[in-house]
Amino acid sequence: MTVNLKRLLRQIHYWLSLAVAVPAVIIFVAGIFLMLKKEIAWIQPPTTSGIVSGEVPEISFEQMLDAAREHPEAQIEAWTDIDRIDLRVGKGVAKLRANSGWEVQVDTNNGEVLSVAYRRSDIIEQIHDGSFFSDAVKLYIFLPTGVLLILMWGTGLYLFLLPRFRKKKKPVART
Repeated sequence: MTVNLKRLLRQIHYWLSLAVAVPAVIIFVAGIFLMLKKEIAWIQPPTTSGIVSGEVPEISFEQMLDAAREHPEAQIEAWTDIDRIDLRVGKGVAKLRANSGWEVQVDTNNGEVLSVAYRRSDIIEQIHDGSFFSDAVKLYIFLPTGVLLILMWGTGLYLFLLPRFRKKKKPVART
């Protein structure tokens, strides 16, 4: 019985490794980039610091938008061009993330633009979860890959531990 289970688990492990190889490599490589996003400015621009004058920004959101408009590479003309604003009150900076992938960091005290850089971490995250390709790929390829990797981990762990448990169970020969 144990030999058949062992053989079945090896077959499952073998064939699943082929089925998940490509999506797993994409997930792993993108995950490595995401782990390094705070260390590598190419992936995500570092957060700059502005003048911290209090708990509330000194400039209005409209002034932040005006400051961001001054940088044509960000392609910001109206509020509809902004994906989100990350307001860091403690650092005195507002990060305006454009739909184009660019990020404009504005000093919340005086409206000065502190940094303009392309932000790659969002697209890397989309690659990592599969949504970059399509929602169908995310749900029907990347999600099952994650589940299958957990199954492979379980079968691999069983196959790894099985010989070690067998050695402990064998009676010691007395002479």
